[in-house]
Formats: sequence, C-alpha cells, structure tokens
Amino acid sequence: MFKRHKSLASERKRALLSQRATRFILKDDMRNFHFLSKLVLSAGPLRPTPAVKHSKTTHFEIEILDAQTRKQICILDKVTQSSTIHDVKQKFHKACPKWYPSRVGLQLECGGPFLKDYITIQSIAASSIVTLYATDLGQQVSWTTVFLAEYTGPLLIYLLFYLRIPCIYDGKESARRLRHPVVHLACFCHCIHYIRYLLETLFVHKVSAGHTPLKNLIMSCAFYWGFTSWIAYYINHPLYTPPSFGNRQITVSAINFLICEAGNHFINVMLSHPNHTGNNACFPSPNYNPFTWMFFLVSCPNYTYEIGSWISFTVMTQTLPVGIFTLLMSIQMSLWAQKKHKIYLRKFNSYIHRKSAMIPFIL
Repeated sequence: MFKRHKSLASERKRALLSQRATRFILKDDMRNFHFLSKLVLSAGPLRPTPAVKHSKTTHFEIEILDAQTRKQICILDKVTQSSTIHDVKQKFHKACPKWYPSRVGLQLECGGPFLKDYITIQSIAASSIVTLYATDLGQQVSWTTVFLAEYTGPLLIYLLFYLRIPCIYDGKESARRLRHPVVHLACFCHCIHYIRYLLETLFVHKVSAGHTPLKNLIMSCAFYWGFTSWIAYYINHPLYTPPSFGNRQITVSAINFLICEAGNHFINVMLSHPNHTGNNACFPSPNYNPFTWMFFLVSCPNYTYEIGSWISFTVMTQTLPVGIFTLLMSIQMSLWAQKKHKIYLRKFNSYIHRKSAMIPFIL
C-alpha cells in the first residue's frame, strides 16, 4: 500500500514537472515570436526585387552612296533612332573629312528632295538599314548673310543715285533743274523700307541656321541691286516728271505706304513669337493691334502689306521700273503665299478654311 502510494506521488510530481516545463517552453516561444514580430515590423515593408531593365534603343545602319556615281562612300553604324539628319552629317564628316556638313545634301532617292536637318532617322527608316544619297552642294553661305546682302545693296545704291554723282548724271543739268518734293519723299520711303528689312533680319526674324548655295546669293543680289539701280536712275534723273495728279496723288500714296510698312512690321513681330514658329506652331490670331486684324481675311498678311507698299510706291513715283518690279514681286509673293496657305490648311483647317492666301476674297 505504501509503495503504491509512493508511485502515485512520484507520477504526480512528474506530471507537474512536465506541465511546468511545457509552460516554460510556451513562454519562451511566445517571447521569441514577440521578438521576431518586432524585428519584422521595424524592418519596414518588403521591397520588391528591382527588375532588370533591358535596353530598347534601336540602332540603324546608314549606308551613304554618291548621288552621281551611286558608289558606296561609307557606312555609319550604331546610329540611334533619335538621331537627326544633322547628326548624320556630322558623323559622315568624321568618317569622310572632305564632305563638309554645310555642303552635303542627303536624299532618300536620286533626284528626290533634300532632307531637312531636323528630320529624325526613325521617321524615314523602313528597316534597320537606311540608304542615303549624298550630293556636294558647292560653296554655301548662311541665310543671314544672304538677307543682309540683299537689303544693304539697295539701300546704298539708291542713295548714290539720289546724290546725283557726276559720273551718273550730267552735272550741269543736275544743277540747273530743281528736284520735285516727291524725289525726296521717294528716297525717304525707299530707305525706310530697306532699313526696316535690315533691322527685322537682325532682331525680329528667326532666320534659319542652315545654308544656301552661293549662286542663290548672287542671283538674289543681282535681282534686287539691278532693279534698285534702274528704279533710282529714273526717279532721281534731272528730267524726271512728277505724278500726273500732283500732291493729292503723292500724299495719299505716301500715307498708304507708311501704313503698309507699319502693318508689315507688326505682322512680322507677331510671326516671330515662339508660339508661331517650329513644328508645334499654332495659327496666329489677331490681337488688340488693328494691323493684325488682316488675319481675319488672309493667312499671309505680311505679303499683303508688302505688295501694298510697292503698289503705293508705284503710284507715288509713277515710274515704269517700279511698276515692273512690283508686278514681279507680286507674282513671286503670291506663289509663296499659296504654298504657305496649303501648309496652313493641312495643319489648321478649322481656322483658315474661309480665308484667302494673300488678297482678301480673291487670292
């Protein structure tokens, strides 16, 4: 009996010890779990494994051929899709130093138009290999040089005729005959016109950074300088005959000339605004300036005012050379205006579908 009781007591002790050991283990596990939870929370949210970025840049291979012989000149590799024709010309010059960027013209096909410098390779590429034809355009000059030469010549040439240099006119005849007031007024208007041109070229117009062949400069100067000499010779001649209707004709024409000059200037200032230049340009809209209201009627009011100036100068001086020059300029500017009008129609059809190009309701 005593042994059985002793064995039961020992079993109870073992049970109590096992329960205490289990509680101790559970408490220890809870402490470990609590410590682990704090550690995880203090570490912050799990960060995703950064994805490996794969380059999607496409490279092109540019094959450049001579436009005349169609023989391969060089191959430019690893040309990115964002590269422009200007960038290709620079790389072409590095590969072949004798081909200067300002003298190179690149075409997609022989006889086709020359690609503009701002065109990207991606926009013209049909595959990873692009074939371009190179042409040597000859000696080149900047557009700023062309415009300055065109306008400086007429300004100086007219003043030489106005001074009646003895080698141009008979000195005795020039001293004997007094000049009509319209001669002085014509010189003033002519100088105002070309001085405005020069100042706008330097400070207003966004002249292209490109170049043009030297022959274009020679042709433009020959046209402007030649006509200026012809016009100035007649108006400043000692035997010049004043307009038929006298001062009324002169005054009305002079006022209209100055109005057109002012209108032309304000239009050019508006067109030089960043919103009206470049690929993302918007169509100019009239503002508080009355001279800009011509945009309600035509899409190229600068040409409208330009022709108005020369028509006024023709009526004011009443000379044949001015009339011929005005006619030729009107034809040329009408072609420019129609070309720009078509471009505006493609880009801003909702704005100008009811407008004329240069002459309201006519052209």
